[in-house]
Amino acid sequence: MLPHLLFDFGGVIIDIDYDATPTAIRRLSRVVPGRAGSTIAFSQAQQAELFDKFETGHLSPAEFRTGLREAYDLDATDAELDAAWHAMLLDVPAERLALIGELRRQGHQTALLSNTNALHIAEINQRLATKYGFKNGIADVLDRVFYSQEVGLRKPGEEIFRHALAEMNWQAADVLFIEDSPQHVATARRLGLRVLHLAPPLTLLTALPEALRAFPREYAPATV
Repeated sequence: MLPHLLFDFGGVIIDIDYDATPTAIRRLSRVVPGRAGSTIAFSQAQQAELFDKFETGHLSPAEFRTGLREAYDLDATDAELDAAWHAMLLDVPAERLALIGELRRQGHQTALLSNTNALHIAEINQRLATKYGFKNGIADVLDRVFYSQEVGLRKPGEEIFRHALAEMNWQAADVLFIEDSPQHVATARRLGLRVLHLAPPLTLLTALPEALRAFPREYAPATV
């Protein structure tokens, strides 16, 4: 049986610059007398509760923007905040989409498991519509998508993995999970999924075909 493929989004299918958004938000901070300013608590490894709530659908975009203004002393318009928030989003290379399409044609079932939010989904969907003519965003090239803000759960919690496996009717041992964040990789391995940790300098185009050739044994590619 061909392994099922569970993809992360950021850093796997879409290129991400995790430093770009904190940098852009800091540029919007206003100078407050007697205060040194706030550090933007957002990174690949961890983030503040404000971002967690937005990624699990507990805040609307308007509430998220208000939270940013209050937490980080921002004096910015909605458009300026959105531009800063989207600064981390880079390109979705066509060759990655082509690879996923080819794997589906070969018979692999595919799904996306992504920590994301309403603003990023809308922005990425618009970009994919403009560049590739997609009508439903990244869902056009996958069998199913699971967004944290729609499910109400996020990685690295086990519950969102269990939710995706149950919805897809997949057994953990039959799944190859492709992910760039170590904390999410750790959860997947604990649950029994096979894992391709897509850490730099590995890329989807080179590492995934090799991982599929090595399946079902645990795949731990060299990073040198």
